[in-house]
Amino acid sequence: MRCSNVADYREAARCFLPDFAWQYLEGGAEDQLTMADNRAAFQRIGFTPRVLVDVDAVDTRVMWGTTSGTTTAAWPAVVGPTGLNGLYRPHAEETLARAAHARGLPFALSTASTSLIEDVRRATDGELWLQLYVQQDRRIAENMMARARANGFTTLLLTVDTPVTGQRDHYARTGFTLPLKWTPRLLWDVATHPRWVAAVGRHGVPQLVNIAKSAGLGRGIEEQAAALSRQMDRSIAWADLAWLRRHWPGRLLVKGVQSATDALHASKHEVDGVVLSNHGGRQLDGAPSAMDVLAEAAPLVRRDFDLFIDGGVRRGSDIVKAVALGARGVLLGRAPLYGLAGGGRAGVDHVLALLENELQICLRLLGCPRIDALDTSWLRRPQAARALEEVDA
Repeated sequence: MRCSNVADYREAARCFLPDFAWQYLEGGAEDQLTMADNRAAFQRIGFTPRVLVDVDAVDTRVMWGTTSGTTTAAWPAVVGPTGLNGLYRPHAEETLARAAHARGLPFALSTASTSLIEDVRRATDGELWLQLYVQQDRRIAENMMARARANGFTTLLLTVDTPVTGQRDHYARTGFTLPLKWTPRLLWDVATHPRWVAAVGRHGVPQLVNIAKSAGLGRGIEEQAAALSRQMDRSIAWADLAWLRRHWPGRLLVKGVQSATDALHASKHEVDGVVLSNHGGRQLDGAPSAMDVLAEAAPLVRRDFDLFIDGGVRRGSDIVKAVALGARGVLLGRAPLYGLAGGGRAGVDHVLALLENELQICLRLLGCPRIDALDTSWLRRPQAARALEEVDA
């Protein structure tokens, strides 16, 4: 099919993937209220365009960081960390990283990746970030940080919203488990998707090789999955950021912050910023959208404290709205994966090109030639505007 936007690639991915893989990519927690609100939060915001402005050229370049290190990007986005990407295409993380770097963006590798830190670094010389889960045996996290540092990763994303896995009903519906249990239903699901079998299935079940290497595990997906989930450190607290800092001198962001209170609290610790995130609606159903938290948090934190968001970004105009509301940038999760599943490397390239082009069109139609000039005055959201005015007062 000819894809003209991210929604088209979503449909292409749905057609390509077996149902169990599609549901893993697309599913949220419980009734998926939070996942739906992630999109609705962008749709609740309008624009206040300005006319008769010279927009022959627009500047979308951004710079993030503090004394811990800086990052430049061609536009305010990062191809964000997502797990088990080998379900969609072979060598998925290498493909995503190359595509991100070709568009001038950093790529963030997940702890739950199906490619090694070392292999992703060999695939590209662009900027790489690492998303980190902390297990009960903290030596695993320490080893992963050491490996990332040795391979030139610049930024660490400590993910804090997953002490347990959220209730995901689609796992029960599709029979998704690690390792896969080959029921008649699952066999039929796979057999009716021959293109996926030819591209992905013939390689076998993807392995969580990153966690396996740092934990000293063999090739056994069941043991790897246990190390990733059931052995998660549920005791980690704000005081443990000092332990993390001893092992990671570079840029450090706390990912999974879901309240303005916690964003402000994080800004008083030795971290460079936070990612406001509800894990794509896959954890606590009923958690707020990152955009709603951003509206509350942005006026509270100091200006050199980086606020990023993720969840529900599907258009270049969504990125403009996030930046105008106070974000330094967005992390792209499902959108590049739709491109990956629907079209491989070419699909990821096209998704990122579409988003960048939409971003530039939006800035021109807004009458804003520089993305760093955006603020809430460009937005039409009376309720949010009143809340911001009350905080400023």
